[in-house]
Amino acid sequence: MGAGADTGLRGSALQRMARRAAREREAALEHCDMCDAPIAADHRHLLDLRAHELMCACRACAVLFDRGAAGGGHYRLVPDRRLRVEDFALDDVAWEELRLPVDLAFFVPDSAAGRVRAYYPGPMGATESLLGLDAWTALEAANPVLTTLAPDVETLLVNRAQGARHHLIVPIEDCFSLVGLIRMHWKGLTGGREVWAEIGRFFEALDRRARPAGRHDRKEPRWQS
Repeated sequence: MGAGADTGLRGSALQRMARRAAREREAALEHCDMCDAPIAADHRHLLDLRAHELMCACRACAVLFDRGAAGGGHYRLVPDRRLRVEDFALDDVAWEELRLPVDLAFFVPDSAAGRVRAYYPGPMGATESLLGLDAWTALEAANPVLTTLAPDVETLLVNRAQGARHHLIVPIEDCFSLVGLIRMHWKGLTGGREVWAEIGRFFEALDRRARPAGRHDRKEPRWQS
């Protein structure tokens, strides 16, 4: 009897420990900002179009907001395609016409404004640069893949710093990550060796995740509802 009671007590204690461990694991997970369900580290995001902030989304909410009208003009699902545009047409003259003060920038279609906005990351965050309509129109004509950018949530990311030539179509969350990385590691007036090493590693990782842009990538609709 004594042995049986002891086993029961041990079993009850183990169950309590298991439940506590499960609660701790769940608490350590991120949670969906829409329904509060726990989510894994690798998850989709929504963009709050009014606050211009990213929100974590569980799989169910991501599926729901994958339909353009589901967000009601308030939320938009961030796509997960990453493309290397290896034949991107952008020479030094065309780059100068974009009037960017630095060699690292991203471009995002703004559905509310009905135009493309250009930003460059720096130690204070992302700064908008005045982008001439004619310059962007010419760039778009030379690179039809740009007409497929999903408004508000997909960007052209260009890195020409220190001799690099990266031209990628990426989710806007990648640009948020790059801005955060630069703010964290920037030192002095020019950034310092550490930040440029981090930027290099960022683009190396992005290149590994991206796939080459193909013909079918140039046929997707751009301005979604």
